[in-house]
Amino acid sequence: MNLLFIGDIVGKPGRKMVKRYLPKIKRDFNIDYVIANYENSAHGFGITHKIYKELKNGGIDIFTGGNHTFDKKKEAIALLNEHKILRPLNYFSAPGEWYYEDDNIIVVSAMGIFSMPYGKNPFIELKNFVEKKNKYILIDFHAEATSEKRALFLLLKGKVGAIIGTHTHIGSDDLEIDEGSCYLTDIGLSGCRDNVIGMEENAPIAHFLTGVKESYDVKEKCKKIFQALYLKTEGNKTVLAKKIKAFDDEGYIITQEVEYGV
Repeated sequence: MNLLFIGDIVGKPGRKMVKRYLPKIKRDFNIDYVIANYENSAHGFGITHKIYKELKNGGIDIFTGGNHTFDKKKEAIALLNEHKILRPLNYFSAPGEWYYEDDNIIVVSAMGIFSMPYGKNPFIELKNFVEKKNKYILIDFHAEATSEKRALFLLLKGKVGAIIGTHTHIGSDDLEIDEGSCYLTDIGLSGCRDNVIGMEENAPIAHFLTGVKESYDVKEKCKKIFQALYLKTEGNKTVLAKKIKAFDDEGYIITQEVEYGV
């Protein structure tokens, strides 16, 4: 099975990069499932019906969420009735499902604890969940703290196919496969790369200078990046992983590659 995971798609620039590069990557790697994090797709905050249809028609099969899942609350609640659009498991009570399962794969959406909405302990919930399953499991772990991401990997190593970090928007270079489990601290955003984590820079700079929080915005014209992770699976394990990047219109490149047992 060949999978492609795309991290935080930030606003229109991120959606444009997905539209530009996803069709070719799907053909080149013979992708069976495309999984992507939608929580920043609507101008940085949440998702709408229109954007969901745009991304789905663009080739995304399964959608994972995060702390901005309910920013567009009415539309999000309606969309969560879609079986393949997920919200994080952490919420005590919320519409929708936090994992997708079929005959081939389980995709989980989960958040960390530090600097995230208060909720269920993802470590306890995922440990109990994984022990009941015998299938390839990919977890989108949407977390602020790198230590949480690493700890979850060490807790579940050998029991899941992949734990891929999202949320910080800054890609890391620690791709590995250990005991058949693939790990990456953060896949990085798809969207603008010449500002502050995909957002126009004036608002965050003003916040740091004055302490007064400003409204964040996403530029439509910017230097852009596309980031994704290709996973080749055998049974419940990942046997090959490749980090894919593309800058503006330059074509995609493989920046990291690891193989199980090599």
